[in-house]
Amino acid sequence: MEKQKICIIGGGLTGLITAITLSKLNLKVDLITGNINQYIKSNRTIAISQNNYDFLKKLKIFKFSKKEFWPCSKMKLYTEAKKKEFTEIFELNRDKKQKKQILYMMENSIIAKYLIRNIKKKNIISLKTHKKISGIIPSGLLKSVKFKSKDNSKYNLIIICTGSNSHLVKTLFNDQSFEHSYGEVSITTAVKHSFIKNNVARQIFLNNEILALLPISNTKTSIVWSVKKDIMNKYKNKNNLFLKKRIKFYTKYFLKKVKFVTGIEYKNLNLLIRKKYYQDRVLLFGDALHVVHPLAGQGFNMVLRDLASLERILKNKINLGLDIGGSEILSEVSNETQPRNFIYSLGIDFLKNCFSFQQKSLKDFRNKIITTLNKNNFVKDILFNLADKGFKF
Repeated sequence: MEKQKICIIGGGLTGLITAITLSKLNLKVDLITGNINQYIKSNRTIAISQNNYDFLKKLKIFKFSKKEFWPCSKMKLYTEAKKKEFTEIFELNRDKKQKKQILYMMENSIIAKYLIRNIKKKNIISLKTHKKISGIIPSGLLKSVKFKSKDNSKYNLIIICTGSNSHLVKTLFNDQSFEHSYGEVSITTAVKHSFIKNNVARQIFLNNEILALLPISNTKTSIVWSVKKDIMNKYKNKNNLFLKKRIKFYTKYFLKKVKFVTGIEYKNLNLLIRKKYYQDRVLLFGDALHVVHPLAGQGFNMVLRDLASLERILKNKINLGLDIGGSEILSEVSNETQPRNFIYSLGIDFLKNCFSFQQKSLKDFRNKIITTLNKNNFVKDILFNLADKGFKF
């Protein structure tokens, strides 16, 4: 039987890992992207749960050294107290019995290099770069991709991993999403510092701001800082000197001899929940489906859970000799992933709103609830499992 063919559009981490995962299902895979080297220049980092770490491990792509996946055994939450000091209100520890970490930190640039190298080695994945897509068109019972002229390739299934703002997504799935702007900007950079046992991920809730300190090694930490846009306009200048000064001020409680080793990247923060996941032989994936606030570090975890479901469903259908682009199969993927993504996205949005209280009475009440939960191991186990595996229906 002739192998079925799949096209993946988008060369970010989502597109790269999706191409490699599905190539293991005995499918012919075309990966269409722009300049693929742009994805190894980012200073951004990603947190993944133990369950998703285990999923990636099964793919046998990485060496799984600490350089690629730095383990964090604790997560601590803080609020700003008087005199600009911090009060710890919550701590979540790893599951020692099952040897599960709270999370693993990945540097985008390092992971992208490994994925690109792996793809270039695989004859089953055809990499098509510098292609500007104008549309997706019918080609008999299958689909083709249109550039300046029609591509002769015919696909059983096309997966779009270009993000929610791409022209292709907006054209095919116009006004089929719920979107909300947080009016915030995410500031991302990395710092080097004195050697410490750097295994604690920290989240500090300031007035109108959330600052995350995410370990990458014993001497390097990623900084993710979300700031209101109106405040951001006061902070930002040509050399980012004021921003760096503020970051050093907040990190001095945990890190010593801080030096910036990367530039500062900015990203507008929004909530996006897609209403429709697919249409005729076309499936949306990754940020095209759901974008959440980074405070919970769950964005890419949601992508990997979706990918695990997609891989399992397609594998079963291929074994039955079914067409992987059939509407009943894409409907099954959507029915399995959409409800949990919807609830998870709203849950993260609820947390974001809880940590955005301005009134002191509401803040005190929130902190009292969190410190009470901090004493309840049963609740902590539930939170650990939700962060690790998401919702299961």
